[in-house]
Amino acid sequence: MKYFSKKSGQKITKRLNKFSRQAKKEGVAHLRKNFINRISHIKTVRLLILEWSLLVISIIMLATTQAFLYTESYAADSFVKGGAFTEATLGEVHSLNPLFAVTESEQTLAKLLFAHLTATDYSGHTGFDLTESISSDQTGKIWTVKLRPNLKWSDGQPLTNQDVIFTVETIQNPKINTPLAANLTGVSLEEKDGKLIFKLPAAYVNFPSSLNIPILPAHVLAKVSPDALLDHKFSSTPISSGPFSFNAVQNVSVEGEKIVYLTANPYYYKGRTLLDSMAVHAFTDKKSVAAALRSGSATATASLAPSDGEEVRSASIYEKQTTLNNGVFAFFNTQGKIFNNLGLRKAVQQGLDLRSLRAPLNEEPALDYPILPGQVENVDFPALPKYNPDSAKASILSAKLPANSTVNLATVSTGYLPALADNLKFQLQNLGFKVEVNIHEPNQEFLVNVIRPRAYDILLYEVELGSSPDLYSYYHSSQAKELGLNLSNYSNLVVDDLILAARSTTNRELRAVKYSSFLKYWLDHAPAIGIYQTNLSYYFHKNVRTFSEDNHLVYPVDRFSDVFRWSAQKDFVNRTP
Repeated sequence: MKYFSKKSGQKITKRLNKFSRQAKKEGVAHLRKNFINRISHIKTVRLLILEWSLLVISIIMLATTQAFLYTESYAADSFVKGGAFTEATLGEVHSLNPLFAVTESEQTLAKLLFAHLTATDYSGHTGFDLTESISSDQTGKIWTVKLRPNLKWSDGQPLTNQDVIFTVETIQNPKINTPLAANLTGVSLEEKDGKLIFKLPAAYVNFPSSLNIPILPAHVLAKVSPDALLDHKFSSTPISSGPFSFNAVQNVSVEGEKIVYLTANPYYYKGRTLLDSMAVHAFTDKKSVAAALRSGSATATASLAPSDGEEVRSASIYEKQTTLNNGVFAFFNTQGKIFNNLGLRKAVQQGLDLRSLRAPLNEEPALDYPILPGQVENVDFPALPKYNPDSAKASILSAKLPANSTVNLATVSTGYLPALADNLKFQLQNLGFKVEVNIHEPNQEFLVNVIRPRAYDILLYEVELGSSPDLYSYYHSSQAKELGLNLSNYSNLVVDDLILAARSTTNRELRAVKYSSFLKYWLDHAPAIGIYQTNLSYYFHKNVRTFSEDNHLVYPVDRFSDVFRWSAQKDFVNRTP
């Protein structure tokens, strides 16, 4: 059986080999006859070959173009999840605890790391942040706040009413020395039926704006004494509740330059940010900020004034400008040795050439009052005193200045302020004063050694005017103290009553009357002189998405209110039908 199978296999193999050889021979013959022997005929059909070749190429190109156009109809180049963003800021970072945020760099980090009870919304008004609802009783003295459900810290622990109570008590502790305390003076807080009950010493219709405060984690800091809070490890490696969480810090130079690295907080209540990470590069001078932006090591910055724009403007760097509810004023120390004299304050008010002072400010709007147009409806703004330097000089001569008295003009080294101080000094000298300008770095030392003791005769300084007028903080006599923000040390009982009445009434017409009366007193008593309203100039590299230009920014850090939508990465994605 095996023999016959073997013979049969051999026969099949021979047949296959023979068939293969025959096919190969016929194939070669066919190729020689129909291709090789006909190559010499190409000349006679070359035009036909060219036409067919062009036709094939045209068909391929048309198909490619159609595919491209069709793709654009259902897809677009859009910002997507991923990427890193580096914000360049000015000022040293001494602490990441938001209660001690003084410099621009520290305030930026506080906004990125910590959520607040309330926050400015896109319209420039006070809106909700960690809160779900805020309501008051008929008296305007008792406010009920309910937190959003399922809030968490970046370590996964729940954020609760106890964290809010702990934060408010910490802010109110005089040992903490935080400027946030001014908004919570005399306020008590308790928890009832899962809600927070704030009790105010007097009615305040805009109290929700006072709740724009960062919340601290009680489960981390509750057992830390107030004296040790600033030096606690939380100040260098915080647990956060905002859009980002702390990752690491890099000390770049001994002069104080640092980079603080943040990562997207997976527990942020608005959802994870599109950006994977954010870095805040804290510089100590503007030249370094501009250089970092030009080189691309920084993605964006709000630390450069419009006058600095020529250093960074290019085809790859864009600029946004938006007006803030901030104002620069010359605050007189009304309890000082020189400007406790009303006549001298009025003389300076009359003798300053504000047009000359404002001339170098480019597009910064002039600011003549401590209330912005539009903050309060139907307010009557009184007429400003007319410029009369001769009358001002005569008043100053008749006032008999103290012997060897020199006006201490203090300011900080940001924006236009140093140049404005020099201009102001020149004008004051022309009026008959001796003037010494002292320019400080905007840090904790400036706050402790200059602002709190009111160690100046005139303070040229930028203050936040808020979404609604914040006259209580700056002009009520109760705030003319070390921890208060009454930078003029101004005190007048009638003005105190007007401020409190305007804060407490829900009647819009009556409130407008009170504010109008306040403005008359403010001009007559001259505790300060308005200079200009601040613009935010934001420079950023193209191909990134930053804050929406439709947002009305009240404070500089409000640009981060929609940071969860910022992006530094693009991709071709399908359109939504």
